[in-house]
Amino acid sequence: MSSTGAYVNRLGRFRLWRAQPSGLARPMTMLPPSGPGRMVIGSRIHGPAEIHNKMSPFLVSTGVVALAEIGDKTQLLSLVLAARFKKPVPIILGILVATLVNHGFAGAVGEWLATAISPVIMKWAVVASFLGMAIWILIPDKLDDDETTTRRKFGVFVTTVFTFFIAEMGDKTQIATVMLAARYQDFFGVVAGTTLGMMLANVPAVLVGHKFAGRLPTKAVHAVAAVIFAVLGIITLLQ
Repeated sequence: MSSTGAYVNRLGRFRLWRAQPSGLARPMTMLPPSGPGRMVIGSRIHGPAEIHNKMSPFLVSTGVVALAEIGDKTQLLSLVLAARFKKPVPIILGILVATLVNHGFAGAVGEWLATAISPVIMKWAVVASFLGMAIWILIPDKLDDDETTTRRKFGVFVTTVFTFFIAEMGDKTQIATVMLAARYQDFFGVVAGTTLGMMLANVPAVLVGHKFAGRLPTKAVHAVAAVIFAVLGIITLLQ
């Protein structure tokens, strides 16, 4: 090595790299030159904690709604539609469309409430709603006769969209979507999660019909969902 600090290349075609003094004027001098086999540093890497925080609204919404939907009025409607029409594909697509529209509206309402109401009032409203939902979900649900009335002239898909959307208005899972959106303020994460939860509960109901519906431990599932809602209420209260 010469007195000027330059390296003499004795390794043939392999180049040597020497770090230059870094400073504000040369912020990238500590990085090796790019090329094959060299790692370029600069893009942000999300840590496990940040990924968990981003996934929490989606995962919680999916699990809570899937459990709450077991034995719910809209799942009973899915069983009735499946038994009446015996066409699972348009029924499943109709449930998906109705859920996206309904829960999209509910999620928007939840986010609006979170911004329109003061944080203190919103916190207590969400806590009360979660605890109230924990009690409400333990009450058995029934399907009214007028909600099972279908009009064949509209076709299976349109009939499913209409009846499922109406049945979901003011239902447990719609109210839960409003609360979750207000709690997490993550519209897409919550709506995607609640929609997936609805499909996880209703698609099997459509595919198997009444065959396995009576074998589901509805009370136990609702008890688990009630505990989850109560825990969410307590967590919100303590934050």
